[in-house]
Amino acid sequence: MSLPDRKYEIVLLGATGYTGKYCAEHIVKNLPADLRWAVAGRNESKLSTLVEDIKSLNTDRLEPGVEIASLRPEDLDVLVKKTKLLITTVGPFHKYGSPVVEACARNGTHYVDSTGETPWVLEMINKYHDIAQANSAIIIPSCGIESACSDIMVYLIVSLIREKLKVGAKNVTATNSVLTSLPSGGTLATVFGVFDHYGVSRLIESSKPYALSPIPGHKDKLVPFLTRLSGVCYETDLGTLTTGLAAGVNTSLVQRSWGLLNRGNYYGPNFQYKEYATTRSTFTGLVMHLIITFGMAALAIPPVRWLLKMFVHQPGEGPTKESTTKDRVEFRAIATADTESSERATAICGFNGSAYDFTGVLMAEAAISIVRDGNKTPAREIGGGILTPATLGQAYIDRLRNAGVVLEASMLS
Repeated sequence: MSLPDRKYEIVLLGATGYTGKYCAEHIVKNLPADLRWAVAGRNESKLSTLVEDIKSLNTDRLEPGVEIASLRPEDLDVLVKKTKLLITTVGPFHKYGSPVVEACARNGTHYVDSTGETPWVLEMINKYHDIAQANSAIIIPSCGIESACSDIMVYLIVSLIREKLKVGAKNVTATNSVLTSLPSGGTLATVFGVFDHYGVSRLIESSKPYALSPIPGHKDKLVPFLTRLSGVCYETDLGTLTTGLAAGVNTSLVQRSWGLLNRGNYYGPNFQYKEYATTRSTFTGLVMHLIITFGMAALAIPPVRWLLKMFVHQPGEGPTKESTTKDRVEFRAIATADTESSERATAICGFNGSAYDFTGVLMAEAAISIVRDGNKTPAREIGGGILTPATLGQAYIDRLRNAGVVLEASMLS
């Protein structure tokens, strides 16, 4: 069945989960009223209850269908053939995501997820990138808050430099300057599960800057010794920075975007990306660095993970909506143009609300961008495959802005 003939434009798998509900609500309230979509999962009763609950959010739109499906290959084949695109929030992805990616890649169905599991993404690239590209399927993992903000912001700031100066960027430094949300049970279960499944060596390997890049990377400029030792540095216009929890994950994703977009030439042949977290002072930055360093080392010890699992939210649970009303997410970046005078630009990506609400927005808007704006995206020019949020380009940025996300870039004087 060709894509235009499929029953749905979007199917949301895992709609009754913690992040899935946020995504479903955003679809109902913000995506086009004529969108043909469905919610999918194993429990018909839970899905029907969700449909009733979200109906009141927007009575002026098509009601979603309900599709019952397990993660068995035969069920997934039937499901993905019914839709142009599948969003899935069913994680941990290293445990439940592989058959979904395989079904979409083989059947030419576009795909979006919210994973932050870089070893799994690398595994999917090695197994299914060529199959997805052969079937023109656009597969976008890592379209949640963990990575998508960094990836889109870099695309935005480099695009501005290209527009103004007709060159790429020498480097981009980014930071999550505000992040107030607490993690959900699914996020914590994923962190523990990745350590259990892949081990420390594969985690380190997949977090190297060019681990996901389709082309070889160049040698990055050496980070000063004191920064490597303490984790702390200072960046003009960003302030004092320290080790970022997701820096390795996001760096490998951004560098994949670098390699995918005109084989490194869009961002520039000398492009480098560094990510940190904002901190109040050198002392607090050092403390944060030590906590992250020793915390990650502790997670490598199985008994520590077993103990921590007893004290966290269970998958499907998370902070209540009432407790997140004042939450804010904000990322900032500074870029240096690849010119003799090294002109600089700044960018911001911000959202008022829960990190999980933001993830729902990021996935839903990526999905509608692929389905309705596909021909305007670099992803279509690449021809499909396992790509990145940045390959959805300006069309995606415009949709996110219309959904209330702050995405702005400007040249610095």
